[in-house]
Amino acid sequence: MKGRTARGARWAALGLVVAALSVVAAGCGGGGGEAGGEWQIEGLGSSLEEIQDLAREEGQVNLVQWPGYSVLTDKFTSETGCKVNTKDGASSDDMISLIQTGAYDGVSASGNASVRLMTTGDVAPVNTDLIPNFADIQEGIKNKDYNSLDGQPYGVPHGRGPNYLMFRTDVVPEDTDSWGVIWEDDQLERYKGKISIYDDSIFIADAALWLMATQPELGIENPYQLTREQFDAAVALLKKQAPYVGEYWPGDVVKQIQSYTSGDSVVGTTWPYQYLQLLNAKVPVKAIKPKEGTTGWSDTWMIYSKAQNPNCMYLWMNHMASPEAQATVAEGFGEAPVNLKACALTKNPNHCEDFHAEDESWWEDVYYWTTPSADCGDDDDATTCVTQADWKAAWTEIRG
Repeated sequence: MKGRTARGARWAALGLVVAALSVVAAGCGGGGGEAGGEWQIEGLGSSLEEIQDLAREEGQVNLVQWPGYSVLTDKFTSETGCKVNTKDGASSDDMISLIQTGAYDGVSASGNASVRLMTTGDVAPVNTDLIPNFADIQEGIKNKDYNSLDGQPYGVPHGRGPNYLMFRTDVVPEDTDSWGVIWEDDQLERYKGKISIYDDSIFIADAALWLMATQPELGIENPYQLTREQFDAAVALLKKQAPYVGEYWPGDVVKQIQSYTSGDSVVGTTWPYQYLQLLNAKVPVKAIKPKEGTTGWSDTWMIYSKAQNPNCMYLWMNHMASPEAQATVAEGFGEAPVNLKACALTKNPNHCEDFHAEDESWWEDVYYWTTPSADCGDDDDATTCVTQADWKAAWTEIRG
């Protein structure tokens, strides 16, 4: 399946190692939810009732999050006794560095962070029996390689969204429907200095996606699983593009919003959040999923394997999977909720339709962020792919 390839037997062996490092076996009670295992973080209650009691003793939960991801926090505190403390991360690397300090109980991780966190044991598998709202999460978003390992859930899906192509319609033709506007030579010349690109090594996948469509002879099937030849072609494309880029926008989305508002940027890649803010400010922009498809993200709330407040964190994961929280964050950030009961609660009654929450076919050519690894996701052990470390090194060179 596109963008969602299972890791196979090698992941299974690794999953046993990770589990041994990151969790201890449950005492009395506490099943493993849909995966059937028995997992218990130290200090976590073995029933929902015990978790609720222990959470009031903990009194707080400390989170690393994408900006704006924590919602209805006052309601959560009132119901659970857990005060919510948040720290925003600007990138997936930020998320990893922050959670590894040990100062936080959980993180909202995109796929290019979640896979790394699972394989290092920094996050623990979850007992879905103790997260009641997990049952309402769409089946199509569960048990993916960016939120599960060896069939065991490692968190609660938060939401999903595409990386859009966005452009000012007073500068770029409104019928533009292709990523070629940021890759083709004549388009680069036309919009030189006004192209806005996401500043992260994961953007190499966007170059690979373009090559999938335009150079089929390279044989790219997944933009995150690249052989050396495929990877070098993507890097070469990015180096060609770099002199024409006006800004590389960071996870701090304010900079990109300002550059589109002023007209310093007129075309590039973006998240739905920036697009909505610009629309609300009456800036003439349009955002689309181009005909070649796009990259995207499906984020997951994950618990730190040595969380100091595990009971509050379990309640938080359940809270963020609730219809009310899902509706609030989906509209606030501009994404599709993954608990479809949220669709009846959004202020815009068409939100779920607008963001394709129930249309799985729309997501078939959205390749969710994940972590590049040597495993190419096939049965040919002789084929190896370029790893995350090489992606980061190449991005540093591309950026100069």
